[in-house]
Amino acid sequence: MYINPYMYYLYMPQENYSITVNRAARTLTLYKNGQWYKSYPIAVGKPSTPTPRGTFKITVKSINPGGPFGARWMQFKPHYGIHGTNNPSSIGKAVSGGCVRMYNEDVIELYSIVPIGTTVKII
Repeated sequence: MYINPYMYYLYMPQENYSITVNRAARTLTLYKNGQWYKSYPIAVGKPSTPTPRGTFKITVKSINPGGPFGARWMQFKPHYGIHGTNNPSSIGKAVSGGCVRMYNEDVIELYSIVPIGTTVKII
């Protein structure tokens, strides 16, 4: 019996990912199908430029964006994103201009997992 690969894809269960950023705990938690999947240490915005609270969606993904953004960029709001860093000693601190910073190896992993449209909840 022939199975059309396209039709098979339509019936495959699709994973649904979401991200929660806890500014106080300085953690980013990835959920898969509503269940905890993995957590990462992060840096968040300093008091004068806090990471915005709210619910957003990843709208842009870039590889090697340059400058202080490390290995990957995932925008969730204009001028705000989840990205790597060229200053790994900043992770765990409130030092950014409002973005969520991750270790480069962590942001590369996250980038490879989550698609554009992934929900990002910042609390």
